[in-house]
Amino acid sequence: MDWYVWLIVAIVAALVVFLAVIIGRALAFRPKKEETYPDFPVHCDEKKAISDLAEMVRCKTVSDTDESKEDEKEFEKFEKLLAKLFPNVYRVCEFQKLSKRSLLFRWKGKDSSVSRVLMAHYDVVSVEQSLWQKSAFEGIEENGVLWGRGTLDTKGTLNGVMQAAEQLIKEGFVPQNDVYLAFSGNEETNGYGAPTIVKYFKEKGIRPALVCDEGGAVVDKVFPGVSAPCALIGIAEKGLCNIRFSVEGKGGHASAPPPHTAVGKLSKACAAVENHPFPARLSKPAEELFDMLGRRSTFLYRMIFANLGLFRGALDAICKKSGGELNALMRTTVAFTQMSGSKGMNVLPPYAEMVANLRIMCGESVEDCVKYLKKIVADDEIRTEVVYGMNPSNVSETQGEAWNMMKKAVSQTWKEALVAPYLMLACSDSRHYSEISDHVYRFSAMALSKEERASIHGNDERILLEKIVRTVEFYLRLLYQF
Repeated sequence: MDWYVWLIVAIVAALVVFLAVIIGRALAFRPKKEETYPDFPVHCDEKKAISDLAEMVRCKTVSDTDESKEDEKEFEKFEKLLAKLFPNVYRVCEFQKLSKRSLLFRWKGKDSSVSRVLMAHYDVVSVEQSLWQKSAFEGIEENGVLWGRGTLDTKGTLNGVMQAAEQLIKEGFVPQNDVYLAFSGNEETNGYGAPTIVKYFKEKGIRPALVCDEGGAVVDKVFPGVSAPCALIGIAEKGLCNIRFSVEGKGGHASAPPPHTAVGKLSKACAAVENHPFPARLSKPAEELFDMLGRRSTFLYRMIFANLGLFRGALDAICKKSGGELNALMRTTVAFTQMSGSKGMNVLPPYAEMVANLRIMCGESVEDCVKYLKKIVADDEIRTEVVYGMNPSNVSETQGEAWNMMKKAVSQTWKEALVAPYLMLACSDSRHYSEISDHVYRFSAMALSKEERASIHGNDERILLEKIVRTVEFYLRLLYQF
């Protein structure tokens, strides 16, 4: 037999073995046995939960980077409202106002050697009322829906925490360990509310065994090939960096322009960065997400996730092309959000700048990002300045008591949902708690549609009344374990 025949046979045999290995791994990549939890019925005062949240919405606690623009009376109104709505919490819990925007309750347990924290923020972002169907601050209840800024982000969460605590205290329940209810009033502006509380915990030597803040939710159709709803619990969050690119020009009349104006040079830099995304990186949260949900995906996707070492390039290509949440799970993202040049339409800009918002991947830093961008831009005339930056948070554990508590409460509340860890793409106050705890979890206790998620920081923010009740039920189940 000629040598080339042997070569063809060897190649075919190698391909058969290769395909057999890939298919075999995909067939073996099946869901792991999950712990099942018994039913744990809970009940709450549904009318109170709904009406209390409506009252909270009526407090226009809009935060601003310039505090002088905030309406202090609205924040004071909100604090007085809490005392009125939750008298048992104020009666039993030790309350401290650590700063103007830092509210902390300590619910003393039978054993104070262990403590856990439930978080939320009560400030909200501003609204453009003309773009809303209903008033953003009237707490309008209509057709099974409560309308208003903060219903989802995150007065709805705060309401759930306080309703559950109020009810359990009224029933005579005493937690096994200390529970802290920690609320900040300037999360939306990256303010000092939460850092002040964390500083207090540090001074007291308190290292929480569990911290629960806003983050993931119960969502549909967010993972390829998975039809079941997924309850995503953030175990880390990406870093944030705003970078200003600037360049000086000679100015002058636009009738005799140079080959490249200041705006043109920035545009070239912008295109270069967008055409050269940051390299893909498989972080621990993403790896665990792919392992958990990839096993429940269709066979084609199972082939990819079971053989990521071979198909990482294909997955990377899919992410680059599609953009969105899947792409953001795989790399540091860059979004150019602002650009300015000349004030006159017929005047060459003597100075131009643009700003990019980066969400930094776990394992990378602000410094790493600046170096990469300078390399891609490759233009010494363009200055690069970090306006604001913070590195990614630490990654929390997905084994042990704290994670199991979260998973149990979620599974008992949304029985049909697949619980999985994930990387939170946005930023929250919880990142500060990574300094004092390895068990920081980010979960907004709601089932949210794509449309509802889009209303957060957008127009027509609203929540179904049944979801308000479900949020309270989640916190009841979680607190019963404390």
